[in-house]
Amino acid sequence: MVTSSQKGFSLVIVESPAKARTIGRFLGDNYVVEASIGHIRDLPSVAGEIPEKYRKEKWSRLGVNVDANFEPIYIVPNEKRKQIKKLSDLIKDAKEVYLATDEDREGEAISWHLAETLKPKVPIHRLVFHEITKKAIQDALVSPRSIDNDLVQAQETRRIIDRLYGYEVSPLLWYKIRPKLSAGRVQSVAVRLIVERERERIAFHSATYWDLLGHFAVKNDQKSFQAGLISVGKRKIPTGKDFNPTTGKLLNPDNCLLLDENAAKNLATRLLPLPAKVKSIEEKPYTERPYPPFTTSTLQQEANRKFGFTARTTMSLAQNLYENGYITYMRTDSTNLSDEAIRAARNHVLNEYGKDYLPDSPRIYKTNVKNAQEAHEAIRPAGSSFELPENLKDKLTHEQFRLYNLIWKRTVASQMSDARGKRKQLIVEIDDAQFSVSGKTIEFPGYLRAYVEGSDDPDAELADREVLLPSVSSGDELQTFALDPKSHATMPPSRYSEASLTKILTEKGIGRPSTYASIIETILNRNYVFKKGGALVPTWVAFAVCQLMEKHLPDLINYDFTAQMEDQLDAISRGELGHLRYLKDFYFGTDFGTESKDNNPRMSGLKPLLNHKTEEINAREVNTISLTHMDTNNTEPIVVRIGKFGPYLQQGERTGNLPEDLPPDELTQQKAAELLNNAQRAEEPLGFDPESGKPIFVKSGRFGPYIQRGGSDDEQKQNVSLLKGMTPETIDLETALQLLRLPRNLGKNPENDEDVLARDGKFGPYIVCGSETRSLPDGISPLSIDLNQALELLAQPKFHGRRGTAKPVEPLKTFNDSPVTGKQVKLLSGRFGNYITDGETNATLPKNIAIEELTFDLAIDLLAERAAKGNTPKRTTRKKSAKKSVKKSVKKPAQKTSKKSAKK
Repeated sequence: MVTSSQKGFSLVIVESPAKARTIGRFLGDNYVVEASIGHIRDLPSVAGEIPEKYRKEKWSRLGVNVDANFEPIYIVPNEKRKQIKKLSDLIKDAKEVYLATDEDREGEAISWHLAETLKPKVPIHRLVFHEITKKAIQDALVSPRSIDNDLVQAQETRRIIDRLYGYEVSPLLWYKIRPKLSAGRVQSVAVRLIVERERERIAFHSATYWDLLGHFAVKNDQKSFQAGLISVGKRKIPTGKDFNPTTGKLLNPDNCLLLDENAAKNLATRLLPLPAKVKSIEEKPYTERPYPPFTTSTLQQEANRKFGFTARTTMSLAQNLYENGYITYMRTDSTNLSDEAIRAARNHVLNEYGKDYLPDSPRIYKTNVKNAQEAHEAIRPAGSSFELPENLKDKLTHEQFRLYNLIWKRTVASQMSDARGKRKQLIVEIDDAQFSVSGKTIEFPGYLRAYVEGSDDPDAELADREVLLPSVSSGDELQTFALDPKSHATMPPSRYSEASLTKILTEKGIGRPSTYASIIETILNRNYVFKKGGALVPTWVAFAVCQLMEKHLPDLINYDFTAQMEDQLDAISRGELGHLRYLKDFYFGTDFGTESKDNNPRMSGLKPLLNHKTEEINAREVNTISLTHMDTNNTEPIVVRIGKFGPYLQQGERTGNLPEDLPPDELTQQKAAELLNNAQRAEEPLGFDPESGKPIFVKSGRFGPYIQRGGSDDEQKQNVSLLKGMTPETIDLETALQLLRLPRNLGKNPENDEDVLARDGKFGPYIVCGSETRSLPDGISPLSIDLNQALELLAQPKFHGRRGTAKPVEPLKTFNDSPVTGKQVKLLSGRFGNYITDGETNATLPKNIAIEELTFDLAIDLLAERAAKGNTPKRTTRKKSAKKSVKKSVKKPAQKTSKKSAKK
């Protein structure tokens, strides 16, 4: 690394400071490596960023001139200007520039934007590598290339498509459902998948069925085994798949024998004294091949299954491992391994497990993906020797180590021998009833010695995988110890987890796995889904949005249509399809300009599709979700409506709030009736305030139960929340009046003659005297505390974590010293959330990054990005601009196409 004062150096530009540091270690004094800190320019995000000369254009809010070949407006955000100047100053003294951004389409676009913005007068080269090792960087320097315009156009087209989709469709949702919603090419389809699964769960009818579990043993042998009843009198005992999920009835009742509890008990009584024997034994060999190396999608799925990592966590950890030279590039759809990687994996197999575990020839994995950006390798350990995980324990965080270990094992296992064994099925017969049990033995574990999908401990998993059966022959007599009646119930289809959603999106060819983390984050932030355990649960708002789009914009959330869009974007990246023609087809329709000459479905075009939708769509209709699974006995139907303050139930004139954390499939008829009845009772007052004469109510709202003084039409009505631990059922008139009297004046503090008040706040009850505050300990209520107790609390020292603390805040996490300031980097808890500091710069920790995910490199990146912003404009100015933009968009959610332009 050199300083910009040295003349004639080669400038290497990468995206992140972490990547810059790693590459800098491999280059000599003739190179300067600097980071752009992500994208340096983009389409305007708010109205205030649109250049003045474009603001009066009808298309300006889109940031794309749809009337002039979809020319995008690119702006450099204020927070990027400082870094751009730094790069420009470096270029003045450089003899050449190497653009070493990531090798995918997004990386190619960043390089193009750098070249377009910086406009170097010295030669520009594009460096491409899929791992950050000394050899990979040196090889890239030997054979640089120019910027690939096909990849750039593919990424730009994707960005424009996503902008047009989001900015044209989202205002329609604001106007018809609620503000701040968003629509997206992949996002809306992901929401539809989650909503459709919840609809299946709502429509599901559980079925109960019984069978018998037999306990048998070979005569004169103490070892017993269990077998389940499979048939009686040549009629099959049903399992879950034999029932219709929407009716709970048998699909083929003639071939199945459905037992209830009494029938199962009677059958057990009849069969128990009868002789049992082995009817048949079937034994078959099996072979299991190892899994291919990781792609982006399969890494996200497996890390979620094994460790519970979110897609965002996995990608953040993988990015860190890549930028520090530990793994290859983490955004890939390829399962291919280079010859160098295959040799490294086979050497590890030989050294770690022995020659029996090494197949005669290398395993070659091929992918069906034909995208130009996926021509690189699968995700694997970097380099030609694959650093052993144990050697990196002191260099990596716990989470980084777990992910690296996972990648290492999967890569090595992919070059190991097959697992081999035998499967065995034993049929036991008692009279006309048959019982079955399956066994499995592993004769040679092969790749399972290194890697078992979904398991952290391969050796333990191998033992669990074996099911050993007794050595018997057909016709052998057996002892029957017991026949236990067992009840079973069919289960609704499981909700999607992040892993299973990623899997189905990949299978359907929708979007790119590298974007799934941000897609899941968006639908959570937009309140389309919430998490219950690891499951993604749709909200009623998501139901309303899907209802609108399915009825009025079906093409935009059609799975095949969305996947086809991805294929066409890939075709642009390969130079097989012109980006301008595709944009015109997408926005104006296939009839715009030229006829479609292929076999693809004709596109109606986004703009004509949205024409007149504002007038056509009935807001009340799309915000009403019918609960068809409820039988209200010919009375008024119960429906869910989406209102200004959230979803609520309605039945005729009765309404009731819906708890925000109640999953839609748990809204049974009984629960709906309970909520409606509770709401009706809330309209009956507890009593009346003796001072004002106003009625006092206990009500339930979006944020929980509360006390209300005054009727709904009383402009001076007063609301107050219940204290922690209180429930509506325990509130009487006296308690309600005490809550309404908060804050309580306990009297004067004799030390300063100031009032001492007891209050309830966001973080619980507390007392305040002037500028001094103290939280109330458990067991002391603001309704009952007296002055003496309050004075005792005020006399006590202030503790960390309590209201009014004055002690130095202990760091949540500490790191090494900053390479910039020389001071220790810390993660602290502040008034407005967690933040990172290096003694000079403070950077907010993004909400999507958990404390345990924060690494030193990531902290340095966030600090560098914040430092690059310099003095940013006040938030108020930007918010006002954003509000004006939103307001204008709501009034006109879609531009109408005139007859003249339609003919054109």
